[in-house]
Amino acid sequence: MRLISTLLALALLLAPYALANGTKIDVTDLPNHPVMTELPQNTHLRIYLRSGDIEIRAREDNKLAVRYDGPAADRFKDLSVHFERSSDSGTLELRGGPDRNMRVVIELPRVSSLFVRMSAGNLEVGRFSGDQDISLRAGELNIAMGDPKEYARIHASVLTGGLEAPPLGEDHGGLFRSFTKDGPGQFRLTAHVTAGDLTLH
Repeated sequence: MRLISTLLALALLLAPYALANGTKIDVTDLPNHPVMTELPQNTHLRIYLRSGDIEIRAREDNKLAVRYDGPAADRFKDLSVHFERSSDSGTLELRGGPDRNMRVVIELPRVSSLFVRMSAGNLEVGRFSGDQDISLRAGELNIAMGDPKEYARIHASVLTGGLEAPPLGEDHGGLFRSFTKDGPGQFRLTAHVTAGDLTLH
């Protein structure tokens, strides 16, 4: 009986650690339960984001972190994160919470490939070493592309709004704006905004 009690207590003690180091994470009340887990470099990530103000940062270690970084945290207890990972790919989803004044910071290994879809708001993406396919339906999308020579192809488009890429000498506004640049690098960058502004810098 004592052995069973000891094993049960040990299992409860290690449960959060096991969750964070497994292949699946489900977290609710993100303001009070930030996410931190191992994530190898060169992972292909599919990221689905609700509307809000979201920043995706690059970090130098092999960690994925998600945290709430906005005001009125008690209003966002329904904000949740779902994450699943296999050997070389993963899916991250941000769901729930009120429609306004939501800010979240996501941190990923710098050497990652990103597929990102977001409904509306402001999305800031740091400089990553990998392919990127990023789309925002409405709002402002800013991507730190770094050295254009790192890319084999860059394609950017807006259905209506502004399109700027100072490192590439591109500055457009209006309807159905786009450009494509080919280069000597290995990565591909595709960025699209349906209605709003897109900046590559």
